[in-house]
This record gives sequence, C-alpha cells and structure tokens, in this order.
Amino acid sequence: MSEEKPIRYAFLQLPNYSMVTFSSAVASLRGANYISKKDLYQWQVVSMDGAPVTASVGFEVTPVISINELNLNNLEALIICGGTHIDRAYDKSTLAFLRKAANAKVRLGSTCTGSYLLAIAGLLDGYKATIHWENIASMREEFPNVQMSSNLFAIDRDRFTCSGGNSSLDMMLQFVSHHHGPELAAAVSEMFIMERIRDHHDTQRIPLRLHLGNSQPKLIEAVALMEANLEETISLDDLAQYVGVSRRQLERLFQKHLKCVPSRYYLELRLNRARQLLLQTNLSIIDVSLACGFVSAPHFSKCYRDFFGIPPREERRRFSPGQSVRAAQESVSEVIESDFADIDPSFNPFE
Repeated sequence: MSEEKPIRYAFLQLPNYSMVTFSSAVASLRGANYISKKDLYQWQVVSMDGAPVTASVGFEVTPVISINELNLNNLEALIICGGTHIDRAYDKSTLAFLRKAANAKVRLGSTCTGSYLLAIAGLLDGYKATIHWENIASMREEFPNVQMSSNLFAIDRDRFTCSGGNSSLDMMLQFVSHHHGPELAAAVSEMFIMERIRDHHDTQRIPLRLHLGNSQPKLIEAVALMEANLEETISLDDLAQYVGVSRRQLERLFQKHLKCVPSRYYLELRLNRARQLLLQTNLSIIDVSLACGFVSAPHFSKCYRDFFGIPPREERRRFSPGQSVRAAQESVSEVIESDFADIDPSFNPFE
C-alpha cells in the first residue's frame, strides 16, 4: 500500500504582508511534519510575478514561484497573506487569479487582512469571515453580503480566514486535528508552548473606543465597570447611577451602539471570562461559576450551554486535552451539573 501523498498548501504573499501571521501558519505545518516524522504537509510561497515580496517588517522569503507556475491540481488550499495597506496591495490580475482558483474548486483562505481581497473579488458573499479588528467596521460597511465576525478565525465550508497575529497557528492546527487527529495538533501546540489551541469561539479583543470613538463616554464607562465587576455583579440601576444616567438612557445607549440590552452584554462578558478560566486554569466548574458571578453551577452550566452550544465540562475536555484538572473538584461539579442541569435557577440577577 503506497504512502498517502502530502497535503499541499500555497501561500500568496501580498506587499507588506504580516510576517508573524504567515510564519505562524507555516510553523503549524512544519511542526506536524517534525513531530510525526512524516512528510504530512508541503507548502509553497507564491507571488504574482514570482519575485520575493517584502513583508511589513522588511523581510523577504525565498524561493517564490509565480502564480503561473502554481499547480492547482490536488492543492488543498490557497492562502492569501495580507497585512498593512491592503487596499494598495493588489490589481485586477490578482483578483482574476483568485476567481480562477475558486472556479477550480480550490479552497481559499487568508491571514490578517487577506480576507479583504477575497471579499472584493466577490468570493466571500454569503460566507462567515473575519479580519484584523482594525478593519472589521470598514469591512462590514463595504461588504454587507459578507457575514463578518470578530472571532479569531472563521472556517465556513471552502473558505477560512483569520484575524492576524498568531491566530493563524490556532486556525491551521484545526486542520491538522481534522487531517491527522487532535493528539498531533495538541503535540504541536505543546511544542510551541501554547497554553491551549484556541478555537472558532474565541474572539479578538477589540477596544470599545475603536467602535465608539470618544462620542459615548457614558457607555464606555459603563462597560468598564462591568468588566471590573464580573464576580460581584452590579445591578443595572446601580450601574446607571454610577455613570450618571437613568436606567432607560443606559438601555438606549447599549441598544443603539452595541445592539443588545445591558444585561445581555454583561452576561456575555461573564461567559467569555468563564471560558478563559475553564480552558486556562485548573479551577473547578463550581469555582469558575462563582468567579464569574453565577449563583449556582446549574445556572452557569445552562447559560454556558445556551451561549456556546456545549456544556462547560465538555468544553474543557474537548479543547484542553492533557489539562490536569483537580479530580475531586471536578467530580463535585459534574455531580451537581448532571443532577440539576435541567432545573431552572431560582434567582437570575439579569431578569
């Protein structure tokens, strides 16, 4: 029986591309080869004309082939590597090449701002996608048919995009896990001294001031108070009093600028914090729930499952292989959850 052929990726570098995002993506593939001691993956660096492209840090990667030399047959995916000044980093021939690859049924991905090119080529319409947080607002405005997300990365059918930085490492490790199993992906993660492999639920940390500018100081102050009081929550009436507005005014500000009611925003802050504690610490589920302001483990479990689509103890097992959670604490948490998970909480501070 012949050995399975390596999975091939091609990286199309654009002027001023993000070197850290590109190298993180390649490093995941190289790590899989190194640990498995097999040629599981192959990759090529591509530019439009075959000449090396300068990254935003001033470096170049060689060797590089031109798009005309790239064999699209049996290519797993073409990944567009973006960076700064993405609006100046392409021409008509670049977009034509992307459409040609799409017509050839090649999967298309991007790093950092590369999703802008996929969008402007019309190749992200109807897809969920992401981009670096600095560009999310303009992408939503310019491409209303693209389902823009603030997540670290998005994988939607034959398109995948990531936000920048080392998010490409997490994204590519999802593919390593899919192709060759979660154990290999976890081993690569450990080799790169990662606490865990982040998944598509993880969001970028987007400064609220970027969304609102300086025009909504009361709203920014209210959110800052929420973030500072996740364990002992503040009532909405007290929150409004602290920032000097009425409760109704506060609700209007949240609805207008954040598209949700204050209680929902506060709940999501607490659930996202809970997820960080679940995946990055050995705290029991009971302790996590208390640290994030929930009155009981069953209430926390229900809210968590409703928001993330998975119970907290299953989330920890699924996305934190090898994490040594204290058995005694965890067993208590599991008993409580299994016995009472379907019971409605007697007290909900957000209703």
